[in-house]
Amino acid sequence: MGAYLAKAGVNCVVFERELFPRPHVGESLVPSSTRVFRDLGFLEQMEEAKFPHKFGAVWTAEDRKGAYDHDWDGLAPDCHADIRFEERMQEGVEKTYTYHVDRGKFDLLLLQHANKLGAAVYEGVRVSHVDFSPDHPVVHFHMGAKEMGVSARMVVDASGRQTFLGNQLKLKIKDTVFDQYAIHSWFDNYDRKIFAKRDSHEDYIFIHFLPISNSWIWQIPITDTVTSIGVVTQKKNFAKAKEEREKFFWDCVRSRPAIADALAAADRVRPFKDEGDYSYAMKQLAGDRFVLIGDAGRFVDPIFSTGVSIALNSARFAHRDVLAALEKNDFSRQSFSTFENTLRLGTKNWYDFISVYYRLNVLFTYFINEPKYRLDVLKLLQGDVYDDAAPPVLAKMQSMVSDVENNPKHPWHSLLGDLTANSFRPQL
Repeated sequence: MGAYLAKAGVNCVVFERELFPRPHVGESLVPSSTRVFRDLGFLEQMEEAKFPHKFGAVWTAEDRKGAYDHDWDGLAPDCHADIRFEERMQEGVEKTYTYHVDRGKFDLLLLQHANKLGAAVYEGVRVSHVDFSPDHPVVHFHMGAKEMGVSARMVVDASGRQTFLGNQLKLKIKDTVFDQYAIHSWFDNYDRKIFAKRDSHEDYIFIHFLPISNSWIWQIPITDTVTSIGVVTQKKNFAKAKEEREKFFWDCVRSRPAIADALAAADRVRPFKDEGDYSYAMKQLAGDRFVLIGDAGRFVDPIFSTGVSIALNSARFAHRDVLAALEKNDFSRQSFSTFENTLRLGTKNWYDFISVYYRLNVLFTYFINEPKYRLDVLKLLQGDVYDDAAPPVLAKMQSMVSDVENNPKHPWHSLLGDLTANSFRPQL
């Protein structure tokens, strides 16, 4: 956001609580992010940083007897599905790949780029609160032991899952469906070939289904040899004690023996880290003299690498309304309605897509493997979710879930997950 505004000649300040670089979760991007990098002249730095190129995604499930051994019409017998981004052209996206990133390095480069474009950047500065007066907000922050304040024409909250203004203004709404948690680490010399059907798959993102309710493993290349591995599960499965959480990680991994064997031969190079309170919304994404972007405004389960994409694209959409507000000198909530409506539409599509996935994993895999639906699903996976209020492929998936729910004799009925069980029932 700082880069967009500074590039347009706006006098803006970034107050960053952390000192960069610092580790962060959310390491795999989707192709719609490329539009932002192109807008900001940042693609060259992405290439110079030698972040692994992400050409597609793969989903796997164990095919051992009793776990996923079912007569699923239209589904590959080894429960393996993959998709390549190059299969569908995207307007404004010339590359056939996106990136996996070391977030410590990536975020630092982006912060430095904003500074080079003209944004004033202060690291290690903790904002305590914002006073919203009729004329202008005053941002209060600590610089060392001293509390200071600065007035601004408007405030953009990009505080991530700290949800700074959402907490201050009591806008935050807890998601009553998704309560996912994650535990993750980096491993050196993990063999990424074990699930690769061809050499190019080694640098894909892998999502490994687990025979544990509503749980899965991510596998993300960070460098040529380092791989991020994370287990995502429901809160009820997530132990309170650190030692028990690490045991849970390994128990989940052992439910997929091939992954367990590969990790046993690898070297863990970072401590385990856990993430909680995954999903929430806000009553509003904008108000008089403020907007909420990225995770500060919305977070949905990360199964399709949505987090960074939503953050980047929310800045892309929001900055246009901010520039128009500056020109009109009108900072009322209505000035940011295009941004707010666009983000709500896009995140609803992500949310509906994820709800289908958790209700019936096999249906998602079926649609990936079915030629007549494949490109429509790929459009969603590429991050093009902001231009259609009701993507037909989502409606079709939701309809099929309902059919399975209502037919106890359907071969997929026993495979329905319980996490989003209420999402497809008629609202009374």
